[in-house]
Amino acid sequence: MSPIEKSSKLDNVCYDIRGPVLKEAKRLEEEGNKVLKLNIGNPAPFGFDAPDEILVDVIRNLPTAQGYSDSKGLYSARKAIMQHYQAQGMRDVTVEDIYIGNGVSELIVQAMQALLNSGDEMLVPAPDYPLWTAAVSLSSGKAVHYLCDESADWFPDLDDIRAKITPRTRGIVIINPNNPTGAVYSKELLLEIVELARQHNLIIFADEIYDKILYDAAQHHSIAALAPDLLTVTFNGLSKTYRVAGFRQGWMVLNGPKKHAKGYIEGLEMLASMRLCANVPAQHAIQTALGGYQSISEFIVPGGRLYEQRQRAWELINDIPGVSCVKPNGALYMFPKIDIKRFNIFDDQKMVLDFLLQEKVLLVQGTAFNWPWPDHVRIVTLPREDELEMAISPLRAFPRRIPSVNITLGLPLAARFASHRPSPHNEICRCARPKVTYESESFFRPIFPA
Repeated sequence: MSPIEKSSKLDNVCYDIRGPVLKEAKRLEEEGNKVLKLNIGNPAPFGFDAPDEILVDVIRNLPTAQGYSDSKGLYSARKAIMQHYQAQGMRDVTVEDIYIGNGVSELIVQAMQALLNSGDEMLVPAPDYPLWTAAVSLSSGKAVHYLCDESADWFPDLDDIRAKITPRTRGIVIINPNNPTGAVYSKELLLEIVELARQHNLIIFADEIYDKILYDAAQHHSIAALAPDLLTVTFNGLSKTYRVAGFRQGWMVLNGPKKHAKGYIEGLEMLASMRLCANVPAQHAIQTALGGYQSISEFIVPGGRLYEQRQRAWELINDIPGVSCVKPNGALYMFPKIDIKRFNIFDDQKMVLDFLLQEKVLLVQGTAFNWPWPDHVRIVTLPREDELEMAISPLRAFPRRIPSVNITLGLPLAARFASHRPSPHNEICRCARPKVTYESESFFRPIFPA
């Protein structure tokens, strides 16, 4: 019998946050090991419970939530979302401009599939939340990554954006607050991005899922409110701020001139209809969440868990020789830089794999976020301070405990690391790395191609 292969349209689709290293973590757990999972921003397992009033409203509405809703979502939920954004300055948003989905992830894929044709380009940050790159690739588009500048608090490099705009560029993705860096963009920067989009007739896709998780004096500015004359698509949801990631409730809001986007909107409505509707019981959480007390504020101030854990993680990381981290102003992550010479790193996936096997701590390599060099990892700051110390402190001795390995990198990965800056139109593709096979032995040792 001939083998059944996956579709070729998945050849360039990567999502390494839940990739091969996670599979190895699951194997360790099956063998009885306890693994501290710092790979995804999932608040509930770390003791961040949802507000009681949200759970009560969902439970009370269960008897009337057994059927389908409108394909765009419950009217009451969409009205609450509309009022929320109108209060932020998006006065032209209507109930019909709002789509509720099974999490923001589903809506990102729909937004790309409804827009892109083969060869169309989408500007995506590097580093990014990798679903954006995967969704563009799945939709036959080409993700062109613009660099964010670590030396400038991880703000997007405007010159790099300008250099990568071509006649095929359809839009630009802005992740603010940023995952994985925790950067929160200034109003001045956002206005410059808006002007670039205006000059080149680009749609702005704004991922703002962490808009209420802000530290110190950071302020979030919704880019759609700064660009009323441009078509913007804003994404948000309940998973992070309201700690109900398992409810899978996200929304997408269209703002700006929509008459000239009639065809695109028809595509969005078709895709929304094809999946019938989002989870109806959980939609009843939206109105309560947006209209009630914002309990997240208790966690992000001095003395609050998220604030103190971020502070402690940042101190621990920067106290390790050869490791440094820009202090995040938002979100739930650290994205530290690692001295690859001091740590003898040639492949960051191998590094996080070795760290998992030796310390039973699951991190995510920086290249999984379409960062083009193997010198970063992402660390989730949701665990309590004692667990963060257990997870981060071993990095101090870790490079001295692993064997020195010299790796011959195959192209195009080696070429990607040959210069500090990619060429203007050289998109970053994690799937371009050489495949690595593993022996499933007591010590999980990679075998690299010559």
